[in-house]
Amino acid sequence: MIKALYNWTIERAAHPNALWFLALISFVESSIFPLPPDFLIIPMVLARPKQAWLIAIIATVASVSGGLFGYVIGAYFFDIIGQPLLDFYGSSAQFDSFSARYNDYGAWAVLIAGVTPFPYKVITILSGATALSLPIFMLASILARGLRFFIIAALLWRYGNKMRSFIEKRLGLLFSIAVALVVIGFLGVKWL
Repeated sequence: MIKALYNWTIERAAHPNALWFLALISFVESSIFPLPPDFLIIPMVLARPKQAWLIAIIATVASVSGGLFGYVIGAYFFDIIGQPLLDFYGSSAQFDSFSARYNDYGAWAVLIAGVTPFPYKVITILSGATALSLPIFMLASILARGLRFFIIAALLWRYGNKMRSFIEKRLGLLFSIAVALVVIGFLGVKWL
């Protein structure tokens, strides 16, 4: 099923309405869809390098909007929509212990999930279910998703096809390193 969704997503990159597909996929990925928009961003930027920044903007705005939708699911529809989605992604068992500590570190959770391969949709729903401050959620989401999509667009714009296979194979590692550096930087500033 995932392979079929991946192939469908790649085919959308060449479609005349690819920017609309990107917006749709970026939106639903932040709340329910299993594939990240990166798989659409990569071929789109390679095919249209002059639109790299527009592609990153559309992905960011749509993803953050979808994240807000996930927040609403968690805040108002957790029992009927949120809990089944967490069950589907295998994240419901940790919810009780996680939610007790979540608001202390919620901004970090949103930031980390927004730039790493961790399912961002789980964090958006948890943020709403635990009533994480909406301004903090939105700020962390904009920063995380913007960072992720603009870095991908910039690398592909600058290095083209050479970067495609590198990004596809090592996307998780790249963003995990970036998050680790950001966390270390913030901790360093806090302790200095």
